[in-house]
Amino acid sequence: MEQAKIKLPRSAAEKQGIPLEAVAGFLDSLAAQSLEAHSFMIVRNGHVVAEGAWQPYRLEDRHMLFSLSKSFTSTAIGFAASEGLLSLDDRVVRYFPEDLPDETSPLLEEMRVRDLLTMSTGHEKDTVPLGNDQYGDNWAKEIMGQPVVHQPGTHFVYNSGATYLLAVILHRVTGVPLLEYLGPRLFEPLGISGATWEKCPRGFAVGGWGLSIAVEDIAKFGLLYLQNGIWEGKRLLPEGWVEEATSKHIDNGSDADNDWHQGYGYQFWRCRHGAYRGDGAFGQFCIVLPEQAAVIAVTSGTGNMGGILQAVWDNLLPAMRPEPIEEDVRAAQSLTERLGTLRYNPPVAEASNAAAEQRMNGVVYQLEANSAQLESIAFSFADDRVSVTMANPRGEQRIAAGRGVWRESVCSLLGDAEQKVVASVAWSDPETIKLTLRFVEAPFTFDVVVRPKEDGAIEVAMHEFAGNNDYPAIAGRPQA
Repeated sequence: MEQAKIKLPRSAAEKQGIPLEAVAGFLDSLAAQSLEAHSFMIVRNGHVVAEGAWQPYRLEDRHMLFSLSKSFTSTAIGFAASEGLLSLDDRVVRYFPEDLPDETSPLLEEMRVRDLLTMSTGHEKDTVPLGNDQYGDNWAKEIMGQPVVHQPGTHFVYNSGATYLLAVILHRVTGVPLLEYLGPRLFEPLGISGATWEKCPRGFAVGGWGLSIAVEDIAKFGLLYLQNGIWEGKRLLPEGWVEEATSKHIDNGSDADNDWHQGYGYQFWRCRHGAYRGDGAFGQFCIVLPEQAAVIAVTSGTGNMGGILQAVWDNLLPAMRPEPIEEDVRAAQSLTERLGTLRYNPPVAEASNAAAEQRMNGVVYQLEANSAQLESIAFSFADDRVSVTMANPRGEQRIAAGRGVWRESVCSLLGDAEQKVVASVAWSDPETIKLTLRFVEAPFTFDVVVRPKEDGAIEVAMHEFAGNNDYPAIAGRPQA
């Protein structure tokens, strides 16, 4: 039976010393920069003072964290060290006797667990680059075979492979997967349920990415760290762990105005303004401001992560007062109304083409080879909805799409696991029909633009929002 969600206490922002215009300014800043936020939560003095989700995204839905997952992996290592299952000074090679190269270099043999935590393994580049399809089943063997060219502990290189090795080590010393190990120690006490974690081909949690939880769960995690590991009067994190894990252990740049150059801890980034954070690609954030007793959790789908941080620094940080301030009833009503209308609208029909819909209806179009791995596409049109069937190597993906509204279904377009997707269809002009897909548990949104041709063929083009990728146009012909 799945554990019930435990919600954080709520409070008026002014009671916690935050004027409502600061929250409005934060939202204004996101909008002015065209940053696609999906959800946010602001916590001050242990209370949620503002929260919102841009429909069709929902506060209760879990969201892919990408590299924000790393901070959770680090936390698991802290638990294991406190239980005497490992030491941060253990040599990494001791945990991978069967995965080592035929000849191990002295530098590889010197690499310690703490070097994995601080991204100072001595590698020259990330050992698990985005798109690790070139690796076989044994990722650990591939990583351990990469050349170590710097003295471990001296050279920062952001390295998701290091976090993967931490997850494998954790599994091997505890005998259980990372998610299962964190359950009674972290997730259950915080009331976090429904968490999932992607696994590698050998069944280990990938560690450096792959965790999915809701925005309030991110906020709880940050609050636990803000409270120095204490939750509801009980110590959860090992004493001293928060300070050690979030302190600067290695330099990672020299730009005083860059939040990625403020130093790195144990899978936590130092920030300007005395803050620290976990973060993940496309704008997943757990920002902790110890001096202000505040946590800001954000999920999003943007390539401009710095813009989100700047919106916090410019609007929320300077507005936080040490004492409660007078409540503004009119401003509270205005903000509540605004938060209730946050949304990303479905595509608007600018035209129609009933004849083209009749010709295309039910036709399966075979697509030429393409990088998106789409094999075919078919549309079934009705007055208020459209059923879309796309085939990829994982089989037929059936998607319900609305007209002028979002409709929700599940599919496996992004990977082996099913993902919730909302979709809507509209004619942009008489020759162009656009299908918009929003994967509401992930940063990704796709426009699939289809242009029917006079000879019965179609042309399909795709644009991905979060990655800002345009896929080359794909030709499709009716299936024989």
